[in-house]
This record gives sequence, structure tokens and C-alpha cells, in this order.
Amino acid sequence: MRPGDTRLEPRCINALTFGAIFCNRFSLFHFLLFHFLLFHFLLFTFSLFHFFTFSLFHFLLIHVFNELLGNEDIKTVLRRMIRNGRVPRSLLLTGPEGSGKRQFAFELARAIVCTSPLDGEGCGRCAACARTRKFVFPAPDAKREEFERVFFSEHTDVGTVIPCRNNVLVKSIRELEREANFKPYEAPARFFVIDEADKMNDAASNALLKTLEEPATTSHIFLITSRPDRLLQTIRSRCQTLRFAPVPAYQITEFLIANKGMSEPDAEIVARLADGSLGRAASFDVARFRERRGAMLEILRSLRGDRPNLASLMNSSESMTDPKLKDEYTERLDWLRSLIHDVWTLSIGRDVAEIINIDIRGELFALAAEFDRRELARWLRETEELRGALVLNLNRKIATDALLLGMAARK
Repeated sequence: MRPGDTRLEPRCINALTFGAIFCNRFSLFHFLLFHFLLFHFLLFTFSLFHFFTFSLFHFLLIHVFNELLGNEDIKTVLRRMIRNGRVPRSLLLTGPEGSGKRQFAFELARAIVCTSPLDGEGCGRCAACARTRKFVFPAPDAKREEFERVFFSEHTDVGTVIPCRNNVLVKSIRELEREANFKPYEAPARFFVIDEADKMNDAASNALLKTLEEPATTSHIFLITSRPDRLLQTIRSRCQTLRFAPVPAYQITEFLIANKGMSEPDAEIVARLADGSLGRAASFDVARFRERRGAMLEILRSLRGDRPNLASLMNSSESMTDPKLKDEYTERLDWLRSLIHDVWTLSIGRDVAEIINIDIRGELFALAAEFDRRELARWLRETEELRGALVLNLNRKIATDALLLGMAARK
């Protein structure tokens, strides 16, 4: 090329053309590669997010109900109800005292009112879930009028009716009927629990029956009872029933060791005495129990021999029915029953592992040799009959005297 000539020689043009084509192809290749990698990266990220989201949801769903011990079949049924959106308008939860009926019922309430539900189940973390657990109740000896209403939690769509002494009052059921017809304030539906529903009298039962016959479409009414046979058959027929089993002793033992700091021997004794009731086990005072059980054991000691010690039996009756200890009467009667049952179990030659008071098995073996097994069976039956009759307004002193003197008369 000449100096100052701006024209390009053919070989230069060919080189530039080749370079431009190469660069364009190189850029296109990288462009396609970049988008190919980006697509697969996003696909991988979405899959990973979906996997962890599902796993987290599954963990939380299982974890919420796993906080409640026992009754795995009930958990399965409730999870199915929640997932399918088929929680009944009227549900009857039956089973032994302390088997978790009340806790399961309010877990359902949380599922209904939760503001951040996981596939319909309560998250357990939002404000709505927390408020469903917070109630304020009157003292047990409060005036009757204070129990004639529905008690609401801090969440205005979750309420409960509780008995006044040994009766669910008709005015509280009528108040429930009125509240159940109101539309929810915050949640998709309202939720009402009738605790110890077997304590409704005829008037209260008939008032509830009217509500169950014409249920509100935005309310759920759950009845909790350990004695479903005391409810009107017409009430039972209008409710779907869930039957709870006692919590297994090994689960109660593990719970007490992990959450109450009990030693393994004490936890095993308490789990046996709790008779499948986690609520009873959780509030158990081992030292106090041994002292009170000693007093009940004295009753059996007083019945030994050809001439029972009647003075000692009457002293025991006075102690059991002391007005200052009236709240302990049912508990003491249960301990007496457990001792009689253990002695009877040993008297018929059953395995010692089946008894409840395993720590005093030596003395129980000695008592089993003193009494006739048929006699023990009668004592056990009469103790259970008295326990069942406590829902009535009977004179506990007279009933206890009759029980102990009747036991002595059969010697």
C-alpha cells in the first residue's frame, strides 16, 4: 500500500471478514451456551426449592401433631380431615381422662384460625395460633353465675364451655347456641369446645341438641368426654366420634425423663400410676404420692387378720374426707384402687411386671397371701363403683364409711 492510501488490500479485507464472522459465531455460541446454562440453573434451583419446601412442610405437618403423645391412628385421621377440608361440624372426642382429647381438639382449632396455615394445618407460630391457647377461667369455687357463659380465648373465634363443679350449666349452652350463629370475626369459622360434656343435665343436653340439629355453617362444636354413655343417644348420633386410647406407659416415661427431669425409676412408677393419662403424669408429685399412698396402704393393713382394725379404718375415712383436702379425694380413691388391683393381680398368680406399685411389691405379695381373690375382686368393683358415683352430689364421708366397713364385714 502507498502511504496515505486508506484502501485495504484484498488480503486485509479477507482477514477482517473472517475475524468478524469468527467473532459473531463465537458470540452466538456463548450466547446460546449462557442461556442453556441459565435455564438449567433455574430449573435446578426451582427443583431444589420445591424439594426443601415440601420437606419443610412435611416436617412441620408431622411435627405439630407429634408434639402430642400417643393415638397415632387419631393423628392420621385428623391429618386427613385437615388436608381434605372435611373437619366435621360436630365431633365427639371420647377416651380415658388425660389421653389428650382436649389438646387434640384445640390443635384442630388452630388449624381453622391460623393465618399462615400449612396445607390447612395450624403453623403454631403466628399470633392467631398463640392466642387460641390463652384462656382466663374463674376459680373452681367461684359463683355459679360466672360459669353461665362461653369462655373465649384471646382469639374471638375460639371458645369453650366448662362445668361449674359437677354440672355444665344450661345457660352456658344457650350462650354457645347464640354465639355459634354469629359469623366469624377473624377466622374462616368459629370453634367451640364443650369440656366434660357428660356433665350436662337434661336441660343443657336438650339445648345442645337443638344446636346440633340445625348447625351453623360457619361453626364447629366439639364435645370432650371420658363417659360418652352419659350423653343422650340423640347427641351421640349427631356427632362423628373419635375414640382415644390411653397413652402408652413407655411414652409417658420418656416424656417425664426428658421434660420433667425425673429419674428413670420414678418416671416408671409415675407412668404406671398415671394409667395412660399424660396430664395426670405431668402434674405428679412423687414425694407427696408416696406419703398419700402410705395412708391408703394402711387401709389394707387394717383389714388383715380375723378381726379388722375398725378404729384405724374410721380414721382413714376421716382423713380421706377431710374438707381441707377435698380436692384430693378422687386421687386418694384412685390410689386405693391401684393397691387393691395390684394385690388382686398377685393373688391370681399374674406376672409381677403387670402391677403398678412395683416399688412395694414385697408388701403387696404379703397382702396377697392374706386375702381371698374373690374378696379382692369385690373390693375392686365397689371402689370403682364409688369412683363412678362421684359425678353425683353424694355425701363422701358416708359413702367412704360404707365402703371401708363393707370391706371389713367380709372378713
